[in-house]
Amino acid sequence: MLGTTVTLTAAGVLFCLVTAMSPGPEAKAGAGTKAGARTDVAAAPAATQVEATPHSAPTSPAPPTDSPHAAATPSAATATTTAGTPQPSAKTTPPAASTPAPSAGRIQPGTTYRGVATAYAAGDGNGACLFGPSDDLMIAAMNTTDYESSRACGAYVRVRAANGASITVRITNECPLPCAPGQLDLSQQAFAKLADPKVGRIPITWRLLSPKTSGTISIRYKTGSSPHWCGIQVIDHRNPVARLEVRTAKGWRRLPRTDYNYFLSPDGRGCGGAMRITDIHGERLIVEGTALLPNVAQPTRVQFAAH
Repeated sequence: MLGTTVTLTAAGVLFCLVTAMSPGPEAKAGAGTKAGARTDVAAAPAATQVEATPHSAPTSPAPPTDSPHAAATPSAATATTTAGTPQPSAKTTPPAASTPAPSAGRIQPGTTYRGVATAYAAGDGNGACLFGPSDDLMIAAMNTTDYESSRACGAYVRVRAANGASITVRITNECPLPCAPGQLDLSQQAFAKLADPKVGRIPITWRLLSPKTSGTISIRYKTGSSPHWCGIQVIDHRNPVARLEVRTAKGWRRLPRTDYNYFLSPDGRGCGGAMRITDIHGERLIVEGTALLPNVAQPTRVQFAAH
């Protein structure tokens, strides 16, 4: 009797131990899951890519919808992606001097650049450089990157097509994105001298030119200029202008340049006085005797040297 009781008691203890050690339904369902963690969280939505609409040049005439000046989606042929600031699509031709011109920006003298040429309706020839209407429509718009906030304004460029045809144009406008570095948007009249306008787009090379000219530089004060504020523009220069300084009681003062091609004196200092103009080759010209007359092109007696 005693043996039977001991056997039954041992069996009961064994049963209780097995039951206590067996995992319950909650532990099985949460196996491998940290306490309190949610397993039903939805994945975060993917980022939406927004395509930016390029802005046309602020003062340019409204272009036709098929012009690169209008909003467009860049194609594989025109889109350029680089790390950091994109550089011109260029092939450098070593100039006679190994060092670059002291005042040159992105576009260097003695360098051949590669890109494409497109065409736009130039209207009366005015554009982002604000030179005004022109009878000579052998002009072009420079891509925004190489336009470099108006540094390219007034530059003469020799453009050559793959078929050997070439033409000289003056930069009077800006071609916004999707115009890629190295691209020139020629007036329809200029493009027609290189290829059939129906082609629409051709590969080109181009380089800065310092043309022969018998004319001299002119100076124009912006509308609204006064002894308290003025904007100064240089016109008809042979070589691109790098900087403009005005003479003040404390010496020469360099004026900041706007993307619409005027040098500004926000407090009026130096307005109506002598000015010093420097081209991309480092040549300096001093102009004196210009009156503070808004919106009047005043000819000078000086011009930059040819290179």
